Amino acid sequence: MALTVFSRIATVPWLHGFSAFLAMAMLAGCLHVGTSSSFVVVKRAQMHMGTLVQITAVAATDGTAQGAITAGFQEIRRLEELLSTWIPTSELSRVNEAAGREPVKVSPETMEILKQSVEMARLTEGGFNIAIGPAIDAWKVTEGPRIPDEAELSRLKPLVDLSQLRLDERAGTAYLAMPGMRVDVGGIGKGFAADRAAAVLQAAGATAGVVALSGDIKTFGTMPGGASFVFGIQHPRKEGALLARIVLQDEAISTAGDYERFFERDGVRYHHILDPATLQPARDCQSVTVVAREGTVADGLDTGIFVLGPDRGMELVERLPGVEAVIVDGQGRVRVSSGLKDRLQIETAGQ
Repeated sequence: MALTVFSRIATVPWLHGFSAFLAMAMLAGCLHVGTSSSFVVVKRAQMHMGTLVQITAVAATDGTAQGAITAGFQEIRRLEELLSTWIPTSELSRVNEAAGREPVKVSPETMEILKQSVEMARLTEGGFNIAIGPAIDAWKVTEGPRIPDEAELSRLKPLVDLSQLRLDERAGTAYLAMPGMRVDVGGIGKGFAADRAAAVLQAAGATAGVVALSGDIKTFGTMPGGASFVFGIQHPRKEGALLARIVLQDEAISTAGDYERFFERDGVRYHHILDPATLQPARDCQSVTVVAREGTVADGLDTGIFVLGPDRGMELVERLPGVEAVIVDGQGRVRVSSGLKDRLQIETAGQ
């Protein structure tokens, strides 16, 4: 038995228009560049939401860029205080603590992400489920690992029933109707935070930028001189290799993969993306990358599509306006949505 754990860095930003040295410096996490009097590019990194957060801002002055980045980090930290289940005083922790007892008053931000989570669950036919936590704990992918038996998983089924999450927008409350239930927005929260931080950056005067919470990335604007933001999609079976590159503008990207957190036993890979219908690891995909206008949508859909599988997942993508995807199926075949076929550069070295 071998256990391998990966942090969720599924996409890597590469910025056109800079030297190789500068690109590497930006990836490393600390950058302050001003190539002319008309703009500056500033990048800073901090730890938030259990991951490395990197924010790049383009602005007319250094002060504006620095202020925008500071405001972006403050917004992410504010959301973390509301949403992180690792913080006992967060709103979601209080919702979980009150499961089966009483509704809990929540902020508009918490209500919004819970509503978005329910919508992602609807779109993906239950493939995305923020109540799946008890089943993930049973597998202990990053701790044990262990393989729970069917009897244990059957006992957990009622605790992952998302229909038992009751949202009352008028009262501003959230309620988990069954004791022992809990919600965790880790599968959508980073995209949500990236969206909110990008909006704060723009309000603070940044003309372009990138907010990257590990593999959940939101871009806006373009680099000075019209240079684009280019991102590499990680190959799900070749560590350190890129599967493809894509240019983004005013878009978000997010990837879910079975290579992020997994263990292998008797030649079988057991990973953290569970099918809520069976509480077993979803088997029909190796990775799903979603490109959308909003990070919340990209982040929520990638996991749900991974569970749906390549056929139903791509059918969903083709029905949704402004949403594109790259799906690597269980056999390693790459499927690209119609809107990305002319935008995606497949890396032959990664094939």
